[in-house]
This record gives sequence, structure tokens and C-alpha cells, in this order.
Amino acid sequence: ERSSELTKYAANSFLATKITFMNEVANLCEIVGADVDAVRKGIGSDDRIGKRFLFPGIGYGGSCFPKDVQALAKAADENSYDFQILKAVMEVNERQKTILVDKLLKYYKGNLKGKHFALWGLAFKPETDDIREAPALYIIDQLIKQGATVTAFDPEGMENVKAQLGDKIRYASNQYEALKDADALLIATEWSVFRNPDFDKMEEILSNKVIFDGRNLYDLQKMIDLGYYYNSVGRKLII
Repeated sequence: ERSSELTKYAANSFLATKITFMNEVANLCEIVGADVDAVRKGIGSDDRIGKRFLFPGIGYGGSCFPKDVQALAKAADENSYDFQILKAVMEVNERQKTILVDKLLKYYKGNLKGKHFALWGLAFKPETDDIREAPALYIIDQLIKQGATVTAFDPEGMENVKAQLGDKIRYASNQYEALKDADALLIATEWSVFRNPDFDKMEEILSNKVIFDGRNLYDLQKMIDLGYYYNSVGRKLII
């Protein structure tokens, strides 16, 4: 039945749009010097909007959201309807997946050749080994193109990535091992083990205290106190 089919597509497309809207707000926050966390809490407290799906980051992945957004857009196309919001959602989400690479290029003055990065997170979201449309894969692809190397760790997604990428990157047996010899740490998935790392241990291994966090895991003040260059999404830059 057309209605129930469209209901499913529309529900996931709406949530994908909500996430994408917040990502655009976050990008604007960075430009104007606002803090997306404050904005998120503010609009989330309006019960017409609600708190969920308002966390900015490096885009949505997985099987459901991309597939259902595309299905709704395709249904529109086939019926000669120009569903402009969905086109924008797909375009912005695609761009958002590699926003960390844009930040890295800015930080390293346009040259990533010979740089080595630690990557925490491969799965498109925590608690799964699903790497379909995962932002981490897009980041890895761009970094390799730029002549950088990557050592990654993910609690569950490594075998799937290995099957897809083989030895294009290195794989660590734990999150700390991934940090060895890294010029910077990139965070792509918000696994709970990454939320509460042993910062003392990190300090011993990381030669440069530089983190590009695509999931806004850490408190800004804490990172200042620990002496990191901490670049997250839509929040004031810590130097």
C-alpha cells in the first residue's frame, strides 16, 4: 500500500533531515563563534522539536537512513516532483562525512602527504559492526588520496573494513595502540570506550596532543586543561 510505504520512507527521511539540519547549524556556529551544544539544548527543550536526533557530527550512515532518503527522492523523481529538501539533505550529508578532512587540510596548510593519523571508530554508529555508508570510510578514502596513512581501531567494525579495504590502512588491537606515531587522533564513531578514555595513557603515547573529533565526545574545558588542540563540530575551537 502506497501510504504505509511512504510513511516508512518519510519517517526516516525526516530524522535524516533533522540530523542534517543540525550539522548545518553546527557549521554555521563555527563560522560565527557560537556553541552548537548551547543551541542544541535550547531548541531541544522545545517539546515541539524534542531532544533526539539533534547531535551534530560527521553525517548519518548505515542502511536505513541513506536507503529511505534515496527511496523517497526516487519516488518523487519518478513522478516528476522536485523534492528539494531531500536533495539538499543528501548533498549536505555527503559533504559532512569528510568535514574532518577539510579541517585537517586547514590545520596542516593544505598538505597531508606523509602524515599518519589514528582513527577511532569505523562503524557508522556505536554498538554495531555495520560499516555501510560509514563516514569513517569516506574519511579514509580522502586521507589516502591526500597521501596520508591511517591506523584504525573499532570494537566491532574492523573485520568488515578489512574485507573491504584490505591493507590500505593498518588495524590496531586496541584504541591506545592506534595512537602510536600518530600526528593526530581522529574520532569518527561515538563508542562508549572512546567517551571515557584514559587520558594519562593517551598522553604517554600521543606525540602531538591534537584531536579532531567528529562526534563531540569531550568537554571543551577539560581539553583546555589537558593541553590539547581540540577541534570538534560546531563548538568553539580549543588551542
